[in-house]
Amino acid sequence: MNRRLGLLLGGGCLILVILVIVAGSMLVTIPFRIVRTETAAPAQKTAAPAQNQNTAQVQQVHQPGTPAPTFTPAAAATVNIAATQSLSASQVASGTQALNSTSSLMTGRYAQLHPGVVSIQVLVNSTQTGEQGVAAGSGFILDTEGHIVTNNHVVADATYVTVAFADGTQEEAKILGTDVDSDLAVIQVNQLPEGMHPLALGDSNNLQVGDWVIAIGNPFGLGGSMTLGIVSALGRSIPSGVTPFAIPGAIQTDAAINPGNSGGPLINLDGQVVGINAQIRTSSSGGGNTGVGFAIPANVVRHVAPSLITNGAFQWPWLGIAGGNVGLLTMQANKLSSQKGAYINQVDANGPASKAGLRGSTGQASGSGPVSGVPTGGDVVVAVDGKQVTTFDDLLSYVAFKAPGEQVTLTVLRDGKNQDIPITLAPRPANMQPDQTGQNSNP
Repeated sequence: MNRRLGLLLGGGCLILVILVIVAGSMLVTIPFRIVRTETAAPAQKTAAPAQNQNTAQVQQVHQPGTPAPTFTPAAAATVNIAATQSLSASQVASGTQALNSTSSLMTGRYAQLHPGVVSIQVLVNSTQTGEQGVAAGSGFILDTEGHIVTNNHVVADATYVTVAFADGTQEEAKILGTDVDSDLAVIQVNQLPEGMHPLALGDSNNLQVGDWVIAIGNPFGLGGSMTLGIVSALGRSIPSGVTPFAIPGAIQTDAAINPGNSGGPLINLDGQVVGINAQIRTSSSGGGNTGVGFAIPANVVRHVAPSLITNGAFQWPWLGIAGGNVGLLTMQANKLSSQKGAYINQVDANGPASKAGLRGSTGQASGSGPVSGVPTGGDVVVAVDGKQVTTFDDLLSYVAFKAPGEQVTLTVLRDGKNQDIPITLAPRPANMQPDQTGQNSNP
C-alpha cells in the first residue's frame, strides 16, 4: 500500500505540473466565469409531500444584464513552458501508471463495498403539526441476518422504514433497537437480496491521523455516492443532540459527507468499516459540507449493536461528573504544576462520584487578570485504573467501555497530593436534558 501511494504521489505531482502548465496557457485566452454553487438545506423530519423527499442541488450562475465577473491570471505569463521538455517519456508513463493504479483501486473498492451500503427512507410523524413527513439517511449491512446499522436520528419517530439496496431492490424494515446516547440504531429486513452482503467492522483504535478513508451513502437522496478523504483528527467528543452525554472517541474526517450520509459507513482502504458518519460542522443555514465531518467509531458500534439487537436498548455507565481539560488558566488558577488531567467542575449530587467523595469546584479565582472567574477547588483526575489521564476525553472514553456495576479507581490530585478513590459505576439516568452547547448538525 505504501509503494502504491508513493507511486500515486510521485506520478500525481508530475502530471499535476503538466496540467498546471497547460491550464496556465489556456487561462490567458479563455475568459473565466465564476459559478457559485449552493446546496439546499438539510432534509428535516417535518411534514412534507412525498415527492419532495429528495433535496436538490441548486446552481446560481451569472444573470444577463449585469457585468460578468472576470479573472486575469497574472502569474500565467511567468510559467516556464519549456520545463516540460525535461520530463522523460518514462517519467510521464510512470505517473500515468500510478494514477491508473489508484483509479483501479478505488473502482475495485466501490464494487466491493457498494453492495453492503443501503439508503434508508422513513415516514415520520411531525411532533409540531401531527402530520406525516419524510426523511432519508444511509446505513450498512452488519450481518447475513439482515441487520443494518444506522443513526438513531435517521429512524427516530419513524412509522415506516424502507431500505433501498445497491441493486435497486426495496424492502420494508423494522426497528430493533435505538440508543440516543450513541446516536446508533439497528433495523432489520427479512431477507437480503442476492448479491448484497455485510461489511466487516474494523478496529477504530488502529486509525491514525492522515489515514485515507471512504464514505459511501445517500447525500441529498443521491444513493450510492462515494467520496474520499483522510482522517483529519481523532478522539473528538461530539454531542448526541438528545442527551447531555457526549459520544466519545469520534473520528473527524474531510471526506465529503452531507445531509443524507447519516448512518452510512466510513471505510478504510482495506474495506473495513471504521466509523458511522453522523455529524457535520456547518457554517450556514444551508447545512452543507465544509470539510469537517464526524463519525462514530466502529468500536462503539461493536460495543452497542449486539445489545440493540437482543434487548432493543443499551445501558451506558455513569460517573456523574462534568468538567474539562486542564488548560493554562485552570492550571494557574488552581496552582497546579501541569496541564495534564481531567478537571472536575461539577459533581451530580445523586451520582456515583458524589457517593465516593469526589469534589467539584468550590469557588472562582478572584482578581482582574485572565484567571478571574476561573473555577477553583475541583479534583483533577490524573489516572483511572492506573492508566494516565491527559484530557477529559481520556476519562470519558475509558469509562464509556465499562458497564454499570463495575468498579473503577480514579487517582485524583487534591490539595497537592494524589489519592485513589474507588467508584462503582451506575446506569445513566433517563430523561436528562440535552446538551445545548453542541455546534454540530446532523446530516
